[in-house]
Amino acid sequence: MFSLLRLSPSPLLSRRGVDLDFPLLAGCLALLGLGFVMVSSASSEVAAAQSGNSLYYMIRHLIYLAIGFAAGGLILLVPVASWQKNGGKLLIAAFILLVLVLVPGIGREVNGARRWIGFGIFNIQPSELAKLFTAIYLGGYLVRRQADVRSSWKGLFMPLIVLGLMAGLLLSEPDFGATVVLVGAGIVMLFLGGVSLWRFLPMVVGVLIIGGVVMTSQAYRLKRLTNFIDPWADQFGAGYQLSQALIAFGRGEWLGVGLGNSVQKQFYLPEAHTDFVFAVLAEELGMVGALLTVLLFVVVTLRSLHIGLCAEREQQYFSAYVAYGVAIQWIGQFLINIGVNVGLLPTKGLTLPFLSYGGSSLVLCCVSLALLLRIDWERRNLLGNAEMEFTEEDFAEEEPRHAR
Repeated sequence: MFSLLRLSPSPLLSRRGVDLDFPLLAGCLALLGLGFVMVSSASSEVAAAQSGNSLYYMIRHLIYLAIGFAAGGLILLVPVASWQKNGGKLLIAAFILLVLVLVPGIGREVNGARRWIGFGIFNIQPSELAKLFTAIYLGGYLVRRQADVRSSWKGLFMPLIVLGLMAGLLLSEPDFGATVVLVGAGIVMLFLGGVSLWRFLPMVVGVLIIGGVVMTSQAYRLKRLTNFIDPWADQFGAGYQLSQALIAFGRGEWLGVGLGNSVQKQFYLPEAHTDFVFAVLAEELGMVGALLTVLLFVVVTLRSLHIGLCAEREQQYFSAYVAYGVAIQWIGQFLINIGVNVGLLPTKGLTLPFLSYGGSSLVLCCVSLALLLRIDWERRNLLGNAEMEFTEEDFAEEEPRHAR
């Protein structure tokens, strides 16, 4: 992928020092640090039972963090214009990966879902790449076809086809959660790109109808849909995972049972270090810790949207749409994961951004963060250069007046 992208000086090498958006960077680093602590705690019992080493998942998570930081550092070197230029190629790469994951012998099946492509001891989840690459492609499309998108149905044809094909491939894995995040973020990007309300509402209604049909077309999806409403009706069967998550929230009360003292992580709560890490966090850190974590997510996502808004004000529309897309994907994934943990939504295999264990998710979160930081850095530096040029020209005009 990096062969397609031209590198440039890094914001880290600025003459003013580290020239990055501090609130966004600090918020995301805080989430990554909290995620490392919680994954280490939530996975210790499972790791000891599966590998004989209670630090097994902690070490792997640390490796993923190192890979994520390295990838983020490289992304900081890539100009935003390079992403815009290669959006189509990245979209094709995403389609190829989503097709390959369905091929027997290439895609790895875990718990009945074929979502990973194995590379030795590591797995890559193509859906994570697909979400980011789709946002980049849509950002470029909204810039190129802005007039058509805002004035006619014709302009919506291509992005809707892209979203439909992506959704079909993701549902074939199956990965309903990633489908909701990708399609939902794509539709919001189209709305922010200028689609009129009278065309936006029918599009949303159509997507909701299709989503309802998909949810009820499979017996296991329908069972999840009905079971989450009352998990206690079958707490040792279909409602077991959600019941154990709710017990974790109840045990945590206001201040928690203490870091490392979770009982639910001891083989009661399945996927405690991945999909349900927030439940373990609430048990160990209490309602106060859970609410502070939610607040941290709110700060990060609002700052991401602010970066997009500032870029749009400077008429850097591609940067703005990509920032909106990344922020909406984070918000959607966060809301779905938290909703599942507290029993407001049916159980979905969707990680919590920056916190959950998972190599692909963690690395792509770091890459997305770096892309947002690059977008903000370019906006501020281009604006600063323009102001500097204006000031020099102004002085050049004033000097003859004083001489006269």
